[in-house]
Amino acid sequence: MAGDTKSWSLEPETEYRFELDPGTSLAIKLLTGHAEIFGNELVEGKSYVFGFECKAAVFTWRGCTIEMSYLTSNTNAHVTGRPSTEYVSEETPMSTYANLHFAFEQMRVRALAALHGSPISDEEDAPPSLDPPRVLVLGPENSGKTSLCKILANYCLRSIEGWTPILVNTNTSEGGWGVPGTVSAVPLHSPLPTASPANPLGMVATSAPMHLSSNALLPLTYWYGHANMKRNPLLLDRIIRNLGENINDRWDLDPEGRVAGIIVDTPSSFAASKSGPGQDHRLTLIKACVDAFRINVIVVVGHEKLNVEMQRTFGDRVNVVKVPKSGGVVELDQAYRDRIQAYQLHAYMYGQKITPPPGVTAPSQGGETIGDFTLSPSSTVISFGDLQIYRIGEENMAPSSALPIGAARVVSELQPILVDPAMPGSGLLNSVLALLAPPNPDESERYDEEILDLHVVGFLVVTALDIGNKKMTVLSPSPGSLIGKTAIMGSFEWTEAV
Repeated sequence: MAGDTKSWSLEPETEYRFELDPGTSLAIKLLTGHAEIFGNELVEGKSYVFGFECKAAVFTWRGCTIEMSYLTSNTNAHVTGRPSTEYVSEETPMSTYANLHFAFEQMRVRALAALHGSPISDEEDAPPSLDPPRVLVLGPENSGKTSLCKILANYCLRSIEGWTPILVNTNTSEGGWGVPGTVSAVPLHSPLPTASPANPLGMVATSAPMHLSSNALLPLTYWYGHANMKRNPLLLDRIIRNLGENINDRWDLDPEGRVAGIIVDTPSSFAASKSGPGQDHRLTLIKACVDAFRINVIVVVGHEKLNVEMQRTFGDRVNVVKVPKSGGVVELDQAYRDRIQAYQLHAYMYGQKITPPPGVTAPSQGGETIGDFTLSPSSTVISFGDLQIYRIGEENMAPSSALPIGAARVVSELQPILVDPAMPGSGLLNSVLALLAPPNPDESERYDEEILDLHVVGFLVVTALDIGNKKMTVLSPSPGSLIGKTAIMGSFEWTEAV
């Protein structure tokens, strides 16, 4: 492997954008000036490594010089090492995004003053509410919603007030902090790194070395198990409300933490057109988010029609703001999204290590030393009876609108169905399983759908089935007994062919 370097000088309020191909990596070093990646400041002289088809941008408010180091293949003529796309843009929405942050910062300051009983300015242009910002970000596919959420979160974390905002991921196709198929939330204490789409919001403590500051994240996670909200919208509605209830309970005990507010990322399906089968659930799920997280601001990214719809539906009780999408947003096809989901599952089990370009000294991944990101997962053989595995609803469930008139479901969308690993067609081989927390011992009464309200403590993958001996092999990031545990399967599968 050989290396190559190139320097770029960026004028104030411009950004360098890049897109990486599979098998390539890029190191960026800030030589002079100030720069940031999705709101996370770069340290001068430090090399930041990117890989796994990362697509990102380096923005500067006051101008800077950055140096790129590329990984070049000597064996693959199709891999040049350089990004497939790289250019400098003078047109960015960062001023609008910064103004949005300043408005949210003002809300936080006023909420903190109200909490402490301090005098509050009565300026005419001051927002009338004393609530902290509770923000729902909506937008169509490829609009940059997650990037905007990261920018707003990182700007909040850079405040001298020391805020700890809560970031929520309801995009089950993206994965957030763990694996795809989840809905999760975490209070942030350090900036969100950008190194690869395999960990878009950073890695969690259950699947990464604990001594890394950026991995000291313990998200509260619920398992939906599918990439598409149409698979089981009732289940998605329920776990969104469960997550909101847990966050509100936390805030009741931590009024200081509540002041920092919440930022909620959403899937593009929430912004899809109302026409077509299954879209009747879209507004229901948006309303679930508004109610569960007590949303008081809806930010619509680059979608005029959606903005009008949100104004009409929620404008009497929620501030609706439309912002432009970045011109650097990349159109992502389904093949790319499938590869990213495979990267995420591999990173959860094995950690994530990006090979730096030659000559790059002290490389870092999201600000942490790059050599510390590997794991040794545990492969364990267990008996079929050691682990209770459920599927929620039928495997292939048509929407209620598709049922014959007067017909009722045999199986509810929310009914847990016990899976027998010995039965042909169980679908367990290569299936991703969510391992659930045990039921609350203080609650003596049990109910049929109890497991829907249990959060996730980890994930497993079934790598082999021995039906004759009633044994199965499961892979997990760390060893531990699974006897007596409960898990839920979804529609995600994974093999180690990454």
